[in-house]
Amino acid sequence: MTLPQTMTLIEITEPGGPDVLQPRQAPVPVAAAGEILIHVHAAGVNRPDAIQRAGKYPLKPGMNPIPGLEVAGEVVAIGAGVSGFALGDKVCALTNGGGYAQYCVVPASQALPIPEGMDWLQAAAIPETYFTVWANLFGLGGAHQGQRVLIHGGTSGIGTTALMLCRELGIEAFATAGSEEKCAAIRELGAEAINYRDQDFVQVIAEKTAGQGVNVILDIMGGSYLNNNVAALALEGRLVMLGFLGGAHARDVDLLAIMAKRAVVTGSLLRSRTREEKADIARQLREHLWPVLTAGRCLPMIDQVYPLADAAQAHARMEAGEHIGKIVLRVDS
Repeated sequence: MTLPQTMTLIEITEPGGPDVLQPRQAPVPVAAAGEILIHVHAAGVNRPDAIQRAGKYPLKPGMNPIPGLEVAGEVVAIGAGVSGFALGDKVCALTNGGGYAQYCVVPASQALPIPEGMDWLQAAAIPETYFTVWANLFGLGGAHQGQRVLIHGGTSGIGTTALMLCRELGIEAFATAGSEEKCAAIRELGAEAINYRDQDFVQVIAEKTAGQGVNVILDIMGGSYLNNNVAALALEGRLVMLGFLGGAHARDVDLLAIMAKRAVVTGSLLRSRTREEKADIARQLREHLWPVLTAGRCLPMIDQVYPLADAAQAHARMEAGEHIGKIVLRVDS
């Protein structure tokens, strides 16, 4: 297979707002041992991309400085020691950065075959989001059938995915959002919607659960929500933090409340997990979720699609908080 020598990618020219995302030409990367090279057709847009763009997500040595944590495309080169993939295979993959580009190398262990019947745009919306929800809501959080969960940011990519999986697995879900339109979308996904602009989620949870609380909370807000999150937890509940839109530091933490409930407060970053950990999550997804996706259930909700060159517009929409579901970049050849 003959490959071009150069490609278009989106680089972060300097830390700043969406306008620092600019296209440029660069050499096509080469698949090293254990990697595959993907001709990218679509790339998902995620909150960590924007945090990195703003200069608030320091990269560890060896991480790709080009944004983009999930892609869908065709395998066009295979590194040494890789088995299970052939040239031309259609895959979606969790990257270590570099997804905003026409070509991207990824560890083969982080790539999965695209479920039958799914298009490029839907497939690109899977890896970062589904890896994150699976590892945190069901892994760290231990959510399972018969439990209750609360999802903050219920109409984000993470939120909509979590709600769909809760409905699929028989878990009662509550979710917060900031508009009636978003609350309506949450209800359509089978969850109880809480408009945080005029409702107290702690009070709503208490009323709806007869004071018992929820077993797991998936939180993107961080410090400003900590005490209220603990108040909404059930006995021995788990608070799993994925972000800090409300601040990375918590003041006046009520440790007594945490102790009294025997609550677990935890969190994780997907990008900093080891290759082995990511490979294990991929195996779990293929075993437990791929049959569901292949059957046409729990498919990613796509909000808007932008050309790769308009990555700045995609980031602006995400940061405006207007989206319901995933924002995706279409990558032309």
